[in-house]
Amino acid sequence: MSQSPASPSPLAQSAVSDNLGHISIPALQQYVRSAEACGLVREKVLAEAGVQLEQLLDNNGRVPGAVLQRLLNYVLPRCGNPLFGLQTSQFIQPGSYSVMGYIAMTSNTLAEAVARMPQYEKLVGDMGTSTVEHEPGAIVVRWNCRFTDPLIRRHIIENVLASWTSYTRWMADSQELSPVAVRFEHDAPADRSLLKHYQHIFRCPLYFNQPMSALLTSPQIFEHPLRQPDVNLRETLEQHAQASLHALKEKYSLADQVRSLLRAMLADGSPRKEFVADQMGMNVRTLHRKLADENQSYQQILDDLRGELAQKYLLQSHSSIEDIARKLGFTESRSFIRYFKGYAGVTPGEFRQAASKEGQGAA
Repeated sequence: MSQSPASPSPLAQSAVSDNLGHISIPALQQYVRSAEACGLVREKVLAEAGVQLEQLLDNNGRVPGAVLQRLLNYVLPRCGNPLFGLQTSQFIQPGSYSVMGYIAMTSNTLAEAVARMPQYEKLVGDMGTSTVEHEPGAIVVRWNCRFTDPLIRRHIIENVLASWTSYTRWMADSQELSPVAVRFEHDAPADRSLLKHYQHIFRCPLYFNQPMSALLTSPQIFEHPLRQPDVNLRETLEQHAQASLHALKEKYSLADQVRSLLRAMLADGSPRKEFVADQMGMNVRTLHRKLADENQSYQQILDDLRGELAQKYLLQSHSSIEDIARKLGFTESRSFIRYFKGYAGVTPGEFRQAASKEGQGAA
């Protein structure tokens, strides 16, 4: 088995540190309450995560995704619960989704609520992006997670899909609603007896080792009426949400926003500038012009991000060159190899081999 470098090599040091986006304080609270339920002390959990107690009082606050990563790095080895992420869903509340949760709650149907989700989910956090797609007889709601650490990514994905399911039942005032199926990109738990806990939450077929993590629902469920539709309140909430989104855009440059969105899209291997421009509320030409105003370009952002992720995958995984090329949106490995050599000065194989030799030498 090859070893990772004991200390960063010059090649490894050239990889840019991972940008994990941000998480809202209400969403972070879910994890903190779950840690307390496991018997961990709130003050200690917050201290290890680098969060001040007063920060939890700001329901409009956000902290970097790295805070959640530190929290989970501390909690997971100590809670003794292999289903920690999954079971945080029991602590979901309307406020956990910030104003987006209340906007969804006041929609007429689940279809309306889900349609608004991509527009306002940045208010909950940008540690991942959701998309709604269609398959024969089913609507697929997927979430593209930005975290790359396999264990942490697993718990966050399970939290998101389980929380969506629980919150949907609450909004619809029906505990009988269930997805048609759930897909997880990670492995099933080694202890098969744990699957009963997944069934307790989702109540539908579960599929592991899938190309993506998603909930599949029927079109009929999407038309289910919600418990508290209120057009006037929703309009007021959306005005507040738009103002909050504008404040976020003022805080983060357009290049940062594009980089954040592309990072999530590259987890799926499908970067499309038309989609990015649409998410930014502009056309492609305007996107290029506004990036140029910041002395940035869409292609340069994409190239730099691909280079960063390529080095990470080559150093931290055993994925084949073909798989890495696919993850980064290249249609064939030759294109990826040519790109990477221009970016790093060596081929992907040479880069991985040099890092492996340095790691063996350090060992």
